[in-house]
Amino acid sequence: MQSNVVACPNCGTRNRVPAVADGKPRCGHCRHWLPWIVDAGDQDYADVVEKAAVPVVVDLWATWCGPCRMVSPALEKLAAERAGQLKLVKVDVDKAPATSQRFSVQAVPTLLVVERGEMVARKSGAASVAALRSWLDQALTGHSTKEG
Repeated sequence: MQSNVVACPNCGTRNRVPAVADGKPRCGHCRHWLPWIVDAGDQDYADVVEKAAVPVVVDLWATWCGPCRMVSPALEKLAAERAGQLKLVKVDVDKAPATSQRFSVQAVPTLLVVERGEMVARKSGAASVAALRSWLDQALTGHSTKEG
C-alpha cells in the first residue's frame, strides 16, 4: 500500500495520507481534515475503495486522455472541499485492466461514486466543478441514476 503527500488546506503542513485507513486523515499539525486523494490499481482496489469509511469518488482515467487531465483538478477541488467526508481514488485504466474491465469502461474519464462497497452513481466524460458537485450531491442523497 502506498501513501500520497497532501498539503493541509488549513495550515499548509505536508502530511502523508495512506491509501487505506480505518478512519479519515487529519493534519498532524492542526488536526484539520485532509483531502483524501490516493491511487489504486487492480491489486489494491478492494482495500482502497470498498472498505473506505467515507463515500469514494473513483476516477477511472488514462495518461493520454485530454478530458481526464481537465477533470482531474475539478475532482481534486471537490476532494479538498469535502475533506473528511469524501475519498478520491484515481485508477489509471492502462495500469489496471481488470478494474477497467470489471466496470466495463468504454470511455475515459469514467467516474463512480462508491458507498459502503456499492456503486451508487456512474458518469462518463469531463464536467465542470459545479456539474460534478451537483452530480455528487445527487448520488449521495440517493436521487441519482446510475448514469447521469
